[in-house]
Amino acid sequence: MSRFYATTPIYYVNAEPHLGHAYTTIVGDALSRWHRLLGDEVLYLTGTDEHGLKIQQAADAAGLAPKDFADQIAPKFADAWQRLDIANDDFIRTTEERHRAAVRELLQRCYDAGDIELDTYRGKYCVACEEYFTEDELLEGSLCPVHKRPVDDFEEENYFFRLSRFEDRLLEHYRTHPNAIVPEFRANEALGLIRSGLRDFSVSRTSLSWGIPLPWDPAHVAYVWFDALTNYLAAVGFGDGTDRYQDWWPVNYHLIGKDIIRHHCVYWPAMLMSAGVELPRGWAVGGWLLVDGEKMAKSSGNVVTPLDLVDIVGVDGFRYYVLADTAYGNDGDFSYDGLVGRYNADLANNLGNLAARVATVVAKKCGGVGPAPSADSALAEIATAVVADTTRRWDEVAPHRALEATWSLIHAANSYLETHEPWKMEPGAAVDAVMGDALEALRLVTILASPALPGTAQVLWERLGMTGAVTDQRIGPDTEWGGYLGGVNVTKGDPLFPRIT
Repeated sequence: MSRFYATTPIYYVNAEPHLGHAYTTIVGDALSRWHRLLGDEVLYLTGTDEHGLKIQQAADAAGLAPKDFADQIAPKFADAWQRLDIANDDFIRTTEERHRAAVRELLQRCYDAGDIELDTYRGKYCVACEEYFTEDELLEGSLCPVHKRPVDDFEEENYFFRLSRFEDRLLEHYRTHPNAIVPEFRANEALGLIRSGLRDFSVSRTSLSWGIPLPWDPAHVAYVWFDALTNYLAAVGFGDGTDRYQDWWPVNYHLIGKDIIRHHCVYWPAMLMSAGVELPRGWAVGGWLLVDGEKMAKSSGNVVTPLDLVDIVGVDGFRYYVLADTAYGNDGDFSYDGLVGRYNADLANNLGNLAARVATVVAKKCGGVGPAPSADSALAEIATAVVADTTRRWDEVAPHRALEATWSLIHAANSYLETHEPWKMEPGAAVDAVMGDALEALRLVTILASPALPGTAQVLWERLGMTGAVTDQRIGPDTEWGGYLGGVNVTKGDPLFPRIT
């Protein structure tokens, strides 16, 4: 059995979960669910980032100790993911001891390798980014290019990671692993950052106590990137004194947003090279879900809360919108009209209508018992191509394309019914053949769509008369044409996706 390990970024606890957090988490969940359908043993990780200056400031503003503040917010992320049917296997917090041990181990390895050295830094610093910027990187008026607010002048004795030593090694790695970063244009961004010249970066602070002390100099605490990024190793046992982390490492995919390419695709592999740890197999880089053309941020007042949207279109309706409406890697633009339009078109009118139409005709013409499909059905060849295309698109981490492929079978099945008009036929072999084919198409759609619509897929699976869990099916043996054996009761039930007016 193959293993598949995927991660989301860990989310800062200075704000509650919003649509941007949900986007990456749902993509990672659907990808992980797909790999379970492939028969892989899966580990899907998410969590919260709880150290650093911005958390200290947020805690101070709330009148709480940093740990108490984090203890209030972190569970809200876990609860939100449960509400959105996220099947994560682990939830890590950077305040856990296993994480602390992993950070200290990674820092010590890099220090022992001679790649961390003491120095003094003077420069422009954005607290929200936890990032230094040069003058030419700032917007007019010394504004952060990401948050568009003033940066601070900062001077402090820090330990620095000598990133500048790794330019050639990073370029060589990506040359020999050309598909490591998807989509391709995001890989080009990472290569551009490396080729433009690498600056050493700070790995510690003395002006801050809320963090993990450096193992060789406890007067310094670990700076955000050595602290945060190490969670991916901590969750699989790195730093526990054994090599058991290698059971899951290297990770198959880090799912990240485009704003943290530098840290994940440049800093992180260099840190691992220094520490003698194998590099990730892949990074899947998403764009932003924008609101009125702007990235969601508490400071902008444009934060969309995902659980509010669930009340409108349901959990699976929201998941489908997130996965299908935006090409992964590109920016998307969230709107209420877009959400409802996508729901009505793809879910209510297409999938929901197909399921209801098939059940209605089977009840009227087949006595409520589903017939078996024809081996030589015109839908069989289409279905085989759809399974292959859906598989290829998930392998590319292109969920919108995977769902387009799956929905093409829904369109084909609806067209098939329109052509044959079984509702006009007399009961008998001819109508049985048509409805058996339609039921088989629906069976296959239910399996293929289950990573996006896990709850609805199980309901539809049972309405088709299938037993067990749809998640127990496997791509390959269970997605060949002819798996619907017939002779089982088909039920209609309430509309899967009631149309929103």
